[in-house]
Amino acid sequence: MPESILVPGPVDLFDRMRRHWMENTGGIADELADDAVIEIPFATEGTPRRLEGPEAIRRFTGPEQAAFARQYRLEEIRNVVIHETADPGVIVVEYELTGTVVATGHRASSSFIGVLRARDGKVVLWREYQNPLVMAEVAERLRNG
Repeated sequence: MPESILVPGPVDLFDRMRRHWMENTGGIADELADDAVIEIPFATEGTPRRLEGPEAIRRFTGPEQAAFARQYRLEEIRNVVIHETADPGVIVVEYELTGTVVATGHRASSSFIGVLRARDGKVVLWREYQNPLVMAEVAERLRNG
């Protein structure tokens, strides 16, 4: 009888995403399905609200994440609550990111809600709801040092 292969579910994939964020490993491209979509409905001005496909996501998150990491040191992902749904491939997560603006030492934190849909061990959809006021404040502090 062949050994079964465990396919990561949405909770496993979210754990991998958190690890990527903390280690600044360049995003989650290896975790994405070929038809993956990232949506950020409340993105700050100048940030796309929708990215389709791993290549588009990689083109955006690679340079964007590297620039952000030079300016803002992510220190903790806390208050994580994972809500399972009636669909075993979908979870809703609540979490808070905390960190420091490198140039000024200003500490900031913001709460998020994310919806993660997985299929065959890959992320199909990541929809992230941010607090636009906090994100705009952090962006302003990054611009003005």
